[in-house]
Amino acid sequence: MFIGEYQHLIDDKGRIAVPSKFRSLLKGGVIMTKGLDRCLFVFDKKSWQPIAEKIKALPFSQANARAFSRLMLGSAMEADLDVQGRILLPDYLQDYAGLKKQAIITGVYNRLEIWDESQWQKYKARTEASSEDIAENLDGLGI
Repeated sequence: MFIGEYQHLIDDKGRIAVPSKFRSLLKGGVIMTKGLDRCLFVFDKKSWQPIAEKIKALPFSQANARAFSRLMLGSAMEADLDVQGRILLPDYLQDYAGLKKQAIITGVYNRLEIWDESQWQKYKARTEASSEDIAENLDGLGI
């Protein structure tokens, strides 16, 4: 399980260190892809498989299904952690998420998200300001 918020630097070669507490969960490699809200999603390979299967099952005759498949599957790539626990972020994923030097890695149960620090702060401020409305709208989900 991935939880928490961690601040990390992206080095000049485009690498970011994975929080040490998560490295053992990712030792078999990761799948990185464009996430929602302009962040990157990072899954361990086992968690990625059922998500990819669900996306694959979407009806390709629907434009939104094709667009979502392209976003998630077309931009996905495999990566391994190096001996120092870093992953290399390809330029196209860095560009998509607007990643600069300072980044935030958040644990969201079955995935990590990588955010540009300033974008994360803006997103978090908006979300926290409307947290009561968000909670109210989730009432029907039994949370």
